[in-house]
Amino acid sequence: MSKSNTNDAGRRPAPAVSAARIDNDVQAIAAATALADKLRPQALLRDRERILPWDEIEAYSETGLGAITVPKAYGGPELSFVTLVRVFEILCAADPSAGQIPQNHFGVLALLHDLGSEEQKRRFYADILRGERIGNAGPERGRNAISHVTTRITATADGLRLTGRRFYSTGALFAHWIPTRAIDDEGRAVQVWARFDAPGVSVIDDWSSFGQRTTASGTVEFDNVPVEPVQVLPVWQAADRPGLWGPISQLMQAAIDSGIARAAIDDAIAFVRDRARPWMDSGLERAADDPTILHEIGRLETDYQAAQALLHHAASVLDELSAVPVTAETSAKASVAVAEAKILTTEIALDASETLFDLAGSSSTRAAHGLDRHWRNARVHTLHDPVRWKYHLLGNYYLNGAHPARHQWN
Repeated sequence: MSKSNTNDAGRRPAPAVSAARIDNDVQAIAAATALADKLRPQALLRDRERILPWDEIEAYSETGLGAITVPKAYGGPELSFVTLVRVFEILCAADPSAGQIPQNHFGVLALLHDLGSEEQKRRFYADILRGERIGNAGPERGRNAISHVTTRITATADGLRLTGRRFYSTGALFAHWIPTRAIDDEGRAVQVWARFDAPGVSVIDDWSSFGQRTTASGTVEFDNVPVEPVQVLPVWQAADRPGLWGPISQLMQAAIDSGIARAAIDDAIAFVRDRARPWMDSGLERAADDPTILHEIGRLETDYQAAQALLHHAASVLDELSAVPVTAETSAKASVAVAEAKILTTEIALDASETLFDLAGSSSTRAAHGLDRHWRNARVHTLHDPVRWKYHLLGNYYLNGAHPARHQWN
């Protein structure tokens, strides 16, 4: 196996830590807040120098936050989706790159909940409770649809073997398990969990985006990787089995954008209050007294509060729907609630990170301040799935009663 990392050549995930036990929402928020205080001071430096957050991710695992959605039946606390959203908002306001890394961990756990067998749940939930992390080997590169898959899992005389090349693999470099989408011998879509240190697994740190720079969302290669049957989830069954894994995956995307927006607004307020000069025609001594700036700060805060309220509402909808058997109708309702929230969190993240400079003035563009990272992060992360299709989803649902397609982007 070969792994490359531009900052820490050959570094691999540490063995599972002795993760702390989180039992309730209050403990989870406290753990996230304490971790955010550790992430924040060096976030600008990590972004500027592209220093991958190895130690920070180990600290995250030690908190026990990675296990907060594990069901009680399997030894976990099974905390609310509202709490999960708040955790992501807190972490991503401090450092959205480090905060995004666990995103696929929780998305995959949601898929395990909906489609996994009892054996699979017992196996993988136990690993998570020990502090292990789940990454992702994402869509394949190229101009084909994002759902296009050439990665294959094949039965051989020596057992199952996985072969393929994937990209957009956020969290894979730091993960103990690297799930990926593949096609089996019967032409069905499956999710295959490859162990990070299995023979034939290579995680290549070739992520070079101008935003979310330290998520290491690059390439994963699988070269005839040995896989056990327990490591294969039947994704093809999702077409006939309504679930919440798609909305849950999208909910975290929206929470990341909410965190980016919060950080941009906070930095705009701090810069105007402490550094910006008043415009000469205002006749004022402080930029913080400029009525046009006061108006814009008020508008940004209002738009942010609206986006966050809809985000938390969507999370509460998921909490309500997850407590009863999921139907086609309730699965659609969940996707719609999250789509509504994601539209607003996308728009406020982009608006806040752009308006920051208009309010703070030209001095705010100096590289030393690193305020451009908010816009870069918002612009890159909000491209995970086009918000214009969220509007389409909502219009088609409300006008025609059409249920959203079931996949991780809905």
